[in-house]
Amino acid sequence: MSEAVKNKEDKKVVIIRDLYKSFGDNEVLRGVDLELNAGENLVVLGKSGTGKSVLIKIISGLLKPDSGVVNVLGKEVPILKEKGLNELRLKIGFSFQNSALYDSMTVKENLAFPLVRHKTNLSKKEVDKAIDTVLDAVGLLEKKRQMPSELSGGQKKRIGIARTLILQPEIMLYDEPTAGLDPITSCEINELINEVKAKYNTSSIIITHDLTCAKITGDRVAMLLDGRFVKEGSFADVFTTEDEQIKSFYDYNFIQ
Repeated sequence: MSEAVKNKEDKKVVIIRDLYKSFGDNEVLRGVDLELNAGENLVVLGKSGTGKSVLIKIISGLLKPDSGVVNVLGKEVPILKEKGLNELRLKIGFSFQNSALYDSMTVKENLAFPLVRHKTNLSKKEVDKAIDTVLDAVGLLEKKRQMPSELSGGQKKRIGIARTLILQPEIMLYDEPTAGLDPITSCEINELINEVKAKYNTSSIIITHDLTCAKITGDRVAMLLDGRFVKEGSFADVFTTEDEQIKSFYDYNFIQ
């Protein structure tokens, strides 16, 4: 292994220590520890309602933890002021479960919106080139002038990912990327997540309860149960176990 590759693997872009988050009497995260390495796809796997989405909202500063360390790209997220948070969020791409496209805008206008808002020095030609580049990356260049209502669910997911990529983030956060999609479209989105990592050199956290998504996209998988990580490693490592909770999760998803 070259020294450059080793240094990349050693770099931690997200460090979480002893993280707690409750909503009233509901303890959602109970002492979570997690690290994301540079250039890695990390899958956080667990049932609905186990705190997976809460975790990535805390990482992006959308929620404040009750206690614990949340360090992202060298910044202590919970103590950042608004200006610092906004600067950090430009380096974090958040791919929402529902794609979060503006219904009243064309695909091109949806993609232009974050660029025009955050990179005011770009010319129209540069904006158009950036839009074409990310649309080509997700395989939907021909959909540029269409409205979101004219797109399939899978196409909306792809456009949502393209809009996230257009600011060239260092970290991608995917919230249930295959939710509500048919098996073939789900496989296409999984492959796209891997392509994004290869083309854009991103580090990613993929929140899912979909075992196929975890198996295809995850360099490493972390299983979240009852507010804590109970096992992590490769997909095979996590599911080679006698832990009844993990086995029942696998059986429930029923991968052949």
